[in-house]
Amino acid sequence: MRDFLANITARVSVLKGVLPLGRAAAARDALAGVQLASMDIPQVLGYARIAGMPAVTGLYTVFLPLIAFAFFGASRHLVVAADSATATIFASRLSTMAPASSAEYAALAGMVALLTAALLLVARIFKLGFLADFLSRTVLVGFLAGVGVQVGIAMLGDMLGLPGHAARSVDQVMLVVREAAQINVPTFAISLLVVVATLTCKRFLPRAPVPLIAVVAGIAASDVYGFAAHGISVLGPVAGGLPPLRMPSVTWMQVLDLLPVAASCFVMIVAQSAAASRVFAERYHESVDTNADLLGLAAANAAAAFSGAFVVNGSPTQTAMADRAGTRSQFAQLAFAAVVVVVLLFFSRFLQYLPHCILASIVFTIAIGLINLKMLSAIRSESPGEFALAVFTAAAVVLIGVEHGILVAVALSLLRHVRHSYRPHTMILAPGGDGIWVPVPAVAGIQTAPGLIVYRFGADLFYANDHFFVEDVRALIDGAPSKPRHFVVDAGAITDLDYSAARSVGELCETLKREGITLLFARVNRYLRSDMDRHGITPVVEESGIFGTLHEALRTAGVEQPDRHVKEGT
Repeated sequence: MRDFLANITARVSVLKGVLPLGRAAAARDALAGVQLASMDIPQVLGYARIAGMPAVTGLYTVFLPLIAFAFFGASRHLVVAADSATATIFASRLSTMAPASSAEYAALAGMVALLTAALLLVARIFKLGFLADFLSRTVLVGFLAGVGVQVGIAMLGDMLGLPGHAARSVDQVMLVVREAAQINVPTFAISLLVVVATLTCKRFLPRAPVPLIAVVAGIAASDVYGFAAHGISVLGPVAGGLPPLRMPSVTWMQVLDLLPVAASCFVMIVAQSAAASRVFAERYHESVDTNADLLGLAAANAAAAFSGAFVVNGSPTQTAMADRAGTRSQFAQLAFAAVVVVVLLFFSRFLQYLPHCILASIVFTIAIGLINLKMLSAIRSESPGEFALAVFTAAAVVLIGVEHGILVAVALSLLRHVRHSYRPHTMILAPGGDGIWVPVPAVAGIQTAPGLIVYRFGADLFYANDHFFVEDVRALIDGAPSKPRHFVVDAGAITDLDYSAARSVGELCETLKREGITLLFARVNRYLRSDMDRHGITPVVEESGIFGTLHEALRTAGVEQPDRHVKEGT
């Protein structure tokens, strides 16, 4: 029977994250799924609060979406559910279109999930899983830190029992300052107790389900002592039962307005999900199928859209929680979903007594966890420039909003990559100790040997950087202590040559030839040679000027026994 199921799985590409599964493994994962539910249910209620959705929709995100990813995804570890980053992204836009928790707001949130599912499906069809690589880890750390700050600020009102709420972080801080005299002391005391207990146990008892204990205790105390009558705000009536299945009802104009929001969610989902699945797959020596995970994520978001929930994401935080609980396959997520069904059918009515301040405090601790000070410190010590990018991204999220912040994050990641290609490191072989040539930064006035310059360009040649190449070559030749007879280009880092760069290189070859300088290309790989042939560079340089190794080029330049001159590895 197990082999039969495995054959079906291989053919229709479902249950990759579940099978193969033995009886002992199923029992282990089922128990881990129940434990994960005890830790995660309070968090998804908090994420619903971040999203501006009714609390029960947080439970909806860990029902049908979890099941959908378990069937269609490939990762055995990724937990796909509500997430603070994506919740903040769409909430920042939807709050300007409809009142939070209203029926119109819920319909808009469902349409964002459906549009996100469509984008993920397109990405799966065209195998665009590689897009995850374009959001650097540095910028992602900064983005999540910014989200943490913004979410933490947004929760201050509920934690202090203050009326009113501002959409922008700066405005929310100003509101808290203005209304400080109206702080509800019992609400603040409860919030402080929950935050301190959660952070303390996270440090010393990380497996303790403190958020669940806080929720259960808060509900019990609220029911017994009548918190609502004492000015402590509570959730109020919560719809029970399984989620209704329906199509989000919005206008075409609203769909167009929501497309940028869905695109931002799409970028964050692809980046975070790919990162989380890769980390845990490597930990357990498993293969990664990013494109199959895209299909699972598309199915999960479609399920969220039709079940009254909101955008779901492959959460690194919740995936780490699941790993600590002992999950080793998506069967644990199916057990988690079963626990949620029990809660929806039999216990949802008790949620009406849950104080807002407890949910806000749980969310506040989640937000603090998004600010990875240890990693930011490591980035700062290793690469101050990348640290500046991370801080800039965080500031953009806090000051201009999450939706624009994710676009800034992507743009910064791409610009950083383009900057390295645009102005790469260049080196020249120069005389060192014991007559050995060593690579040094390429500056005018240095030559490798009388009549010889060996120059290395550290990136592909394309339209944006070809003039740097030409200018570098001219400057090195003009500033050389003696006129070079041979100029050797170490092309080991060049794998591509476009049309514009080819024209510049061809003109440089002709110019140097008229000046009596032979231009040689060393360490030319097959891809660069193909481009040189196609763009007509080979006849200009001549066959005798293109070599597969540096030593061959040096011999042609008249350097006797070049092995003894060149430092090993250059």
